[in-house]
Amino acid sequence: MHKLKKIAKWFVMILLTLLIILTTTIGMRQNLKFDAPYPDVHASSDSNIINRGKHIVFSQAHCASCHSPQNVDSLLESGIEPNLNGGRLLDIDIAKIYTPNITSDKIYGIGKRSDAEIARAIRYGVHANGNAMLNFMGFQDMSDDDLAAVISYLRTSKPVATPNTPHEFSLVGKAIKAFMVKPVGPRFPIKKSVIPDSSAVYGEYLVSSTTNCMGCHTQRNLAGDLSGPLMAGGNDIEGFITPNLTPHPDGRIYGWTEEQFVDRFRQKKRIKESPMPWNSFKLMTDLELKAIYRYLQTVPAAQMPKAE
Repeated sequence: MHKLKKIAKWFVMILLTLLIILTTTIGMRQNLKFDAPYPDVHASSDSNIINRGKHIVFSQAHCASCHSPQNVDSLLESGIEPNLNGGRLLDIDIAKIYTPNITSDKIYGIGKRSDAEIARAIRYGVHANGNAMLNFMGFQDMSDDDLAAVISYLRTSKPVATPNTPHEFSLVGKAIKAFMVKPVGPRFPIKKSVIPDSSAVYGEYLVSSTTNCMGCHTQRNLAGDLSGPLMAGGNDIEGFITPNLTPHPDGRIYGWTEEQFVDRFRQKKRIKESPMPWNSFKLMTDLELKAIYRYLQTVPAAQMPKAE
């Protein structure tokens, strides 16, 4: 009996030691620094480029859906630009994430950042301080010209002095941040420019590089990396399971014509729980929506996996 007590005591001591080491290590790895290239991308004062950036920001990239605390759908429906001063809570399993201020404010927004720092954050997921960003924005493969257009518009946005709220990670979240969260860079060689047309090739660019369709409609793991069949859905976003958009018979748009697909984007949200930014995507052109439809018809048919 005495021997068993001694073994149990040593077991508890070893366990506590390992727990202390693990906890200390996790704490030390909360603010890891990463290196990444600074893209050679520069803001422009050309009104055509600024307007192109505005179109991407408020339609394709639907930035206001995350970076505005306002009623974005109502404002966009009224033709009013929402403020991009952040503060929206994204309550996920591992953390409470508060979106940052991306207005031109020089204290709390991006006004204090260089073009290269902003471009690196979007393309490589690395903050100006070197910390890795959580992989929410799927814009790493955006062309240089489109990225420059986005930065050009943000430079002209109305400055709003809203302080940023720090994220709140759970214990599991801190462990994931310590060991799994890392910068996510481009998957393909970056193009200088992409010419808009109605082809499936341009549709693939939109889906994978500027609209983040792939990020919502392809299942992710806890670290935010894509892990499921391409465009087969299965992500749990605020209690809503994203649908399958592949040509599989179980797919949401299976059997739809191109005209039906485009027309659906001109309508309002039908499913109350859906996080889909319909009023942002309504601002996309017919050409862009046709390109997306044509690309989706080329995606391998797959069944929607179960949500993790």
